[in-house]
Amino acid sequence: MSSAYQPLHHKYRPQRFDQLVGQEAIAATLGHALTTNRIAPAYLFSGPRGTGKTSSARILARSLNCQSSEGPTPEPCGSCELCTTIAAGTALDVIEIDAASNTGVDNIRELIERSRFAPVQARWKVYVVDECHMLSTAAFNALLKTLEEPPPQVVFVLATTDPQRVLPTILSRCQRFDFRRIPLDALETHLRWIAEQESIEIQMDAVHVVAQRSQGGLRDAESLLDQLSLLPPPIEASAVWDLLGAVPEQELLGLVSAMSSAEPVQLLEATRNLLDRGRDPGAVLQGLAGILRDLVLMAAAPDRPELTGVSPQFRDQLPDLAKAIGRTRLLRWQADLRGSEQQLRQSVQPRLWLEVLLLGLLAEPLPAAAPVTAAAAAASRPTTVPPTGTTSEPAAKPTPTDRPEPPASTGPTATPEPVSTSAPAPELPQVTTVVSETVSSNLPELWQQILGSLELPSTRMLLSQQGQLVRLDANRAVVQVAGNWMGMVQSRAALLEQAIAKALGGNRQLVLEAGNTAMPSQMAPSPAPPPQSPPAPVTTPAPVPAPTKPMAEQVAKPSLPRPTPTTKPAVPTSAVPPPAAKTPEAKTPAPQQTKAADFSSVDRQAKNLADFFNGQVLDVDLKN
Repeated sequence: MSSAYQPLHHKYRPQRFDQLVGQEAIAATLGHALTTNRIAPAYLFSGPRGTGKTSSARILARSLNCQSSEGPTPEPCGSCELCTTIAAGTALDVIEIDAASNTGVDNIRELIERSRFAPVQARWKVYVVDECHMLSTAAFNALLKTLEEPPPQVVFVLATTDPQRVLPTILSRCQRFDFRRIPLDALETHLRWIAEQESIEIQMDAVHVVAQRSQGGLRDAESLLDQLSLLPPPIEASAVWDLLGAVPEQELLGLVSAMSSAEPVQLLEATRNLLDRGRDPGAVLQGLAGILRDLVLMAAAPDRPELTGVSPQFRDQLPDLAKAIGRTRLLRWQADLRGSEQQLRQSVQPRLWLEVLLLGLLAEPLPAAAPVTAAAAAASRPTTVPPTGTTSEPAAKPTPTDRPEPPASTGPTATPEPVSTSAPAPELPQVTTVVSETVSSNLPELWQQILGSLELPSTRMLLSQQGQLVRLDANRAVVQVAGNWMGMVQSRAALLEQAIAKALGGNRQLVLEAGNTAMPSQMAPSPAPPPQSPPAPVTTPAPVPAPTKPMAEQVAKPSLPRPTPTTKPAVPTSAVPPPAAKTPEAKTPAPQQTKAADFSSVDRQAKNLADFFNGQVLDVDLKN
């Protein structure tokens, strides 16, 4: 009967400290502690998954209890009874606890009570608490005193992948060892040794891909090699990419070369070829971000290709590609890809979204246009401004000079205006007109570009409806916001500043101005009503014709006396006799006929009402 299959990560688990891969410092420290018999009561092993934490805890337990030596030894024999039972996980004095399943304080109290008993077979009783960050706060607090002063011949080993979730009081009572990710060279060497031991025919470039994709985890690398061993030999790198579902490096380099050409059709064809082969859009985006990182490193250090994560057979393509794209474009592409992976994951159509995203990377930004035009306008101001200022000022300011003409009859109001407008006006508006002519045409486009740089759709919609860019220079960006929305926009000012810096480049001070509304179509007519003063034309014509035709004006224009209560005392002073009110009735028969008709209808209605209540009508006054 054949023996049960044993996975590679179980079969090649390290049995001594010198067999640990990539953890030389930890192995040397623990080995010296065993040699000098300086055993701590509690240890904390922290680090990423698959780096040797649990294996080191078992090695420590075997080193303390190996029967082939009289005391603790850094080199256990691995063949005695205790060594074999500890490796199999059946030793009575070596207890492994999964903290994810035993999180309560009752489980820790039971552990503490059992730790008070002496070891049965071994010299030391070892408790290994795996994933200890899953313990509750009460369980940690119950373990504090035992960790600080444990019973004799008892050692606690806590293992975790998230040491930040462990209480500081626990950390202070343990000797902490941080397991690092295993280097790429050490992983490749170990995988090649396992392939030789297991007679696995695998190419060197495939081993490099396996070590690279495992991201420093030895268990992940051994598990992937175990999967690849089921394929027919020889195992190539393409088989590794297909098994992982990732995009090969040569295909990603082809995509980046298509992006460097700045041809949308070529980029679309390269993207379609990847997606038609069944490549996942998320995997394409992840691989593209990694290739762009390698190109940035190559642009910064052209003589150090080993700093990149690309396979050695493709490294010769990186210098020319990085030089063709340029470091500025590479950094901008990486900045534009920030947060795109999450958006792609939430998209209903990831294929379409990926194509649009890659096409958006080809669009060149226009942030430098506004500062350059402003600077050019400032540089050309001494030569071009004087003629435009002298000609445009009188043409632009006819309305302020014409408006005060009605009150010019009063005399004192007409004299201060020429004094104030003639002297300072030619200097100040000249600068604003030049800047507005050069920048105002680009402000709507720049505002749309700033809105496109906002990451939150709610903020983008709010500013598009309630705000607009009114002024822009090299130091400030003035945004006008509707008055009732100013508080909400101020709470999102930081996001707006980031969008301005991202879209326009540089750092500008954001200035928020309150306005009646943010829409430009509604803001235009608002300044028109204030200069037209309605009280002036109403008051001037009323007192002039009053003495000549007092009653005719009241009959023809009944609405005029109401807005001018101040002129009513002038009418009774003229002592107009009451019978004069009947003389204009003959001159204006049309209004009197209508009034008579109105009187008759009212009289008829009043009579009907009086008859209903058995009364009579005394008088009907319609003047009030």
